[in-house]
Amino acid sequence: MQGLAASLVVEPPCRAWLPTRRPSNNRRRSSGSRCLASQSGSSGAETQPEQQQQQPRPRQLAASDYPTWQQQLGDVSRRGAAAIAAAALAAAATLTPPLAAPPAADAVTQEQLLFLEAWRAVDRAFVDKKFNGQNWFKVREEALKKAPMGNRQETHDAIRALLASLGDPFTRFLAPDQYNALRRSTQGSVTGVGVEVSFKSEAGSGAALTVIAPAPGGPAERAGIRPGDEILAIDGQPTSSLSLYAAGNLLQGPEGTEVVLTVQPANGGGAPRDVRLQRQPIAFNPVDWALCGSSGNLAPADPDSKLGYIRIATFSKQTAEKVQTALRELQQGGAERLVLDVRNNGGGLFPAGVEVGRMLLDRGDIVLIADSDGVRDIYSAEGGAIEPRAPLVVLANRGTASASEVLAGALKDNKRAEVAGETTFGKGLIQTLVELSDGSAVAVTVAKYQTPAGIDINKIGIAPTIPIDPAKLANIPLSGEAFCRFAPTDAAPKLF
Repeated sequence: MQGLAASLVVEPPCRAWLPTRRPSNNRRRSSGSRCLASQSGSSGAETQPEQQQQQPRPRQLAASDYPTWQQQLGDVSRRGAAAIAAAALAAAATLTPPLAAPPAADAVTQEQLLFLEAWRAVDRAFVDKKFNGQNWFKVREEALKKAPMGNRQETHDAIRALLASLGDPFTRFLAPDQYNALRRSTQGSVTGVGVEVSFKSEAGSGAALTVIAPAPGGPAERAGIRPGDEILAIDGQPTSSLSLYAAGNLLQGPEGTEVVLTVQPANGGGAPRDVRLQRQPIAFNPVDWALCGSSGNLAPADPDSKLGYIRIATFSKQTAEKVQTALRELQQGGAERLVLDVRNNGGGLFPAGVEVGRMLLDRGDIVLIADSDGVRDIYSAEGGAIEPRAPLVVLANRGTASASEVLAGALKDNKRAEVAGETTFGKGLIQTLVELSDGSAVAVTVAKYQTPAGIDINKIGIAPTIPIDPAKLANIPLSGEAFCRFAPTDAAPKLF
């Protein structure tokens, strides 16, 4: 997402069931999800029990085999939690008893019912089942007794306070306009300054907003803002006092309006500076590719061989289909090796990252989904890879985050590819979006990513197997045609 971090809300809204929690020693191996199936165009891709190799696939489970999220939620929400993300299938929370009536003698009001929708969404799905050391039922009862909920604004404030008590900067409330903006952004365009942001540290630490990646050609990139820079203030307001979505609202705005960012260059690269930017529509192509007539200095042992370059800027609804087209065209063109560029890719839709991994891996796990009780789900290759053998290098930098880290980690751990560049951002959390009955929503952290080797990448990132100096890495072009022109030059690093 531009103006807000794609890495912050990486899962698509999805109408899906939320499965009952299983014991931590009963892992579930997933071939996909209902959301994944609907996006990829396949039919019936379901969560499957773990299977012995060579056994036939079990029957595909029907929706009727599972309770729907709306059924589990009961009468608390008129519209239900209709925006559960695909990744939440692997990290659903333990079912709880039906909601008790509040202790007050008065009947539950409509405002309290809205509050209870948000409470229940967290109760079912939040990754930390100790709820930051709180008795979650007691928190609910105290809020119903004491928090003012006489109108919609007060109820929204009560929900924000509820979520803030969890101590997780990624579990947050989205007002209806914020939620609508988020849904628009997953379609590939938004009006803002063209920068993806996140907080590297925990909530309450006073950390400034960190740039994950500027949008190619956007106002921020043109002004020299780079991954790792810190935005200390937006129009004079310190970002350390803002929530992620408050910062996002300040970065976005009507086309043609201006905003001033106070930016601290990364790695002590000078004094803070004020940057005046004009907001504009940010639309981008999620995938770019090119067939290079020679590998040049990238493969000095075979410089005349053809090389395929694929740049994934974000994981959107169109990414998997475009990568599939790119791989087939490059194969037909005779590409002998591939470069997959996920630099400055802040993430996006989790299922798209998994699907791309399956195009490049014939076997092996792609990602493990873990919560506080251990690994809950495993997404694996399915044996239908388009290009499982051609030599492959993944280009990554500190702007590589979330779903793009999942892909890089899968290819690295399965020894399918080398990772060249620098250590990635380290955003290994999964959020699910739950739409509430008034059109607002809550984003809830439901699980953590682990690489196939069981490495928790959150705040750690993926280390490269081929380190490249950051300055040299930044000089490598981010588009197909320019990359092909760069390959034979002396500035091109050895990748193969």
